[in-house]
Amino acid sequence: MSKKESFLINRVKSVGYAFKGAVYLIKTEASIKTQVFCAILVTIAGFYFNISNTEWLFQIVCIGLVMSLEGMNTAIESVADFIHPERHEAIGKIKDIAAGAVFIAAICAAITALVIYVPKIF
Repeated sequence: MSKKESFLINRVKSVGYAFKGAVYLIKTEASIKTQVFCAILVTIAGFYFNISNTEWLFQIVCIGLVMSLEGMNTAIESVADFIHPERHEAIGKIKDIAAGAVFIAAICAAITALVIYVPKIF
C-alpha cells in the first residue's frame, strides 16, 4: 500500500496540470491565440485610458470567461473527435453548441469593451 500524498502536494500537482493545459491550449489553438491578442490589446487600452476599478473587473471577467469557454470548447471538440472521428450529425451539433457558447461570451465581451472604451475615445 502506497502512502497517500498530502492535500498540499495534490493541489500543487493540480495547478501544474492546469498550467500545462493552458500552455498547450495557447500553443495549439488558433482561436485562443486571437483571444489572447485581443486580451493584450484591451489590457493596454485599459492602462492607456486609465479605466476605473469597476471597468477593470468587467474587463477581466470578460477575458476570463471567453478564454475559459474556449478551453472548454476545445476540450469538448477533442472528446467528440476521440469518440467519433468520422463526421456525424450529432457530434457536429455538440461541437456547434460548444462553439456557440464561446460566440455568445465573445459578443458580450465585445459589447462590454464598447461600453468601456467608446465614451473614452469620443
